Amino acid sequence: MASLDVEILLAPNPGPMTLEGTNTYLVGRDPAIVIDPGPAVRGHIEAVRAAAGERGGIGDVLLTHSHEDHIGGVPLLGVEPTVLGEGESAGPLTCLLTPGHTTDSRSFLAAPGREAEEAAPDAGKVLFSGDLILGHGSTIVPPADQGGSLHDYMASLRRVQGLDLELIHPGHGSAITDPAAKIAEYIEHRESRQRRLVAALERGERSRLALLGEVWDDVPAELLPAAAFAMQAHLEELERLGVISARDLAE
Repeated sequence: MASLDVEILLAPNPGPMTLEGTNTYLVGRDPAIVIDPGPAVRGHIEAVRAAAGERGGIGDVLLTHSHEDHIGGVPLLGVEPTVLGEGESAGPLTCLLTPGHTTDSRSFLAAPGREAEEAAPDAGKVLFSGDLILGHGSTIVPPADQGGSLHDYMASLRRVQGLDLELIHPGHGSAITDPAAKIAEYIEHRESRQRRLVAALERGERSRLALLGEVWDDVPAELLPAAAFAMQAHLEELERLGVISARDLAE
């Protein structure tokens, strides 16, 4: 099956939250579309500009969401991003609003269509997922005061689950060649956490620290602050559903 013309440049910002680093994507030619310029690292942005130059220059710059590891390099790149709304397109890419990780999270879908068919008539659907889905591990869904929503995140996962994808290019990590399995894994991961959290609450546990230690017992120590963020998002969803009130919880 023919593939979309994609080049990946890995930013030099590895870490517990960014995995190997942020993926910057160049899509197509004459000119190339840039997805997520990455962090404000001059060497990386110079590499993006050089790679785009070999593809006929930079056309649209698209952003999956507004975290600095994805957008920090925009001023250095010197090209104003194109902000697409739901269903709007740039070249072969169509914007899907996929909130949850942030309120402004977007994914970009390349599917056989006018421009995509001209270049690759037998291409399958490819999703550039940002941080909705990562190449390995799970993404962070922060609480509402940090722009996250577990309710929205699960709806976004179920939305892309119905797209019959061939490939996912994530914001961090390697390409996902079995999207159906990965998305199902992501949904089950969140639902499993929620089931375990509800079970602990039904037993009468009300200590946030104890809940974190019991339900997120597989998380390394350096990621526990992020897990506490995630737990708050889960608790907010349970409060939305009327299962618990935040007033009932203790530290």
